[in-house]
Amino acid sequence: MALGCRQGCRLRSPVRLRRRPFAAQGLEAGPPARPYAAAGDEAASGQEELLLEVCRRRHFLRGDPEPRAQSAQLRFGPLGVALRGNLAALWWDAVLARREQVFAVDSPLHGCPSAGAPQTQGALRLLHSETLREALQSGGCSREPGGAALQEALGSAGVLRESLLPGALAQYVSCLEFVNKRLPCGLAEVGVCFHSIPGSEQHNEKLRRIGERTTSLLTWFSSPRTAGQWLDYWFRQRLQWWRKFAVGPSNFSSSDFQDEEGRRGFNLHYEFPWGTETVETLKNLGDTELLQMYPGDRSKLLGRDGRKSVIPHVLSVSGNLDQGALAYLFDSLQLAENPLTTKKNSQRKVLKLHPCLTPIKVALDVGKGPTTELRQVCQGLFNELSENRIAVWPGYLETTQVSLEQLYTKYDEMGVLFMILISDSTLENGVVQLRSRDTTMKEMMHISSKDTQQKNQYTISNLVAHNISCMVPKLSC
Repeated sequence: MALGCRQGCRLRSPVRLRRRPFAAQGLEAGPPARPYAAAGDEAASGQEELLLEVCRRRHFLRGDPEPRAQSAQLRFGPLGVALRGNLAALWWDAVLARREQVFAVDSPLHGCPSAGAPQTQGALRLLHSETLREALQSGGCSREPGGAALQEALGSAGVLRESLLPGALAQYVSCLEFVNKRLPCGLAEVGVCFHSIPGSEQHNEKLRRIGERTTSLLTWFSSPRTAGQWLDYWFRQRLQWWRKFAVGPSNFSSSDFQDEEGRRGFNLHYEFPWGTETVETLKNLGDTELLQMYPGDRSKLLGRDGRKSVIPHVLSVSGNLDQGALAYLFDSLQLAENPLTTKKNSQRKVLKLHPCLTPIKVALDVGKGPTTELRQVCQGLFNELSENRIAVWPGYLETTQVSLEQLYTKYDEMGVLFMILISDSTLENGVVQLRSRDTTMKEMMHISSKDTQQKNQYTISNLVAHNISCMVPKLSC
């Protein structure tokens, strides 16, 4: 299905607009939806299978068909990638746009190994297959432990990053100069990191596989005097942020820890059906990693804390956006009685993703009427909504005819906020049907209407944008 359209396509159908008040079509909202987390353990297990089946059918997830797949084995489909992208955009808004001294950085996926550096021992390596083959053929597999050629090849191989922290620390000095050496300051980055898949999830125990995850990192540099206060501050902010977009905020929890060196930290968790998993970790690293990164002159590390110059402590706020997107998928699944069918025990499955997270805000589809003219109307509305930066799904391009009940089911499972239905009545009087995902209410609206008092022209995209903006505070905690 093509998602794009030609720019500048105009509305060419013979639409005659009538200026009359909007009329609501009386369809009662169904009973309150029930999230899967409200059920018992056995029901939650069934909901896990149900959610994964829905997410694969609607292209949020792909891959492993087994229902009880661990999160490390799950892969995102097109809508899942869009959901993760929306989550990353919200993360940027939270840590970058609202702080005067936080700057975005970028670091390479791999780097040259440092001779004898402890962090590169046992690290994931990037080695060309031909280089490895030549090393093995030249005696790399000799009886001596570790042939010379093989050791040389491994020693020169690039190291894949397992964390964004080294890249951020490497840019600390330039960042310090950028802010005139004032503390606190921070660096933010989102990128892919690599990790070894645990042995329990390996397909072959003799071969270790490498996985990847999309990671967010805020590296916060503050004076030692205020480091503890900043850790508590970011902990509160981040826990509130994760709960803000959740239907069931209590599914996000926290725990504190202390490492072997006595450094404090917090883990933020989500309660999945298969167990609790960490979505973000906050830790006060002290100045150890910073001094290891710059073993020479310490004077260039000094930042100003009032009138004093100090070597800052490093606070790491590292999140797993893949895990976070998956958590919101599980959090959003709700079940309610289906008002569109008389079948017993028929449940309406809805992904009630937060309006800021759902990949598609509006779906455009057609009912009965002349196909060509209706598609032209849809094309014009698609252009109008897209120009207003509203994510829209062109359902009118689908050639297979389905019932309205099937359309509602499809878009509810895709998490689409509103569905706009274009029918032959639209060609007669310019009226479309707008259906809400959350209430199932249908409302008849004009493609455009004029407020006689304010003398302003309103379009359907203005109305949809207004409805979406009204939903955001309602669903936020």
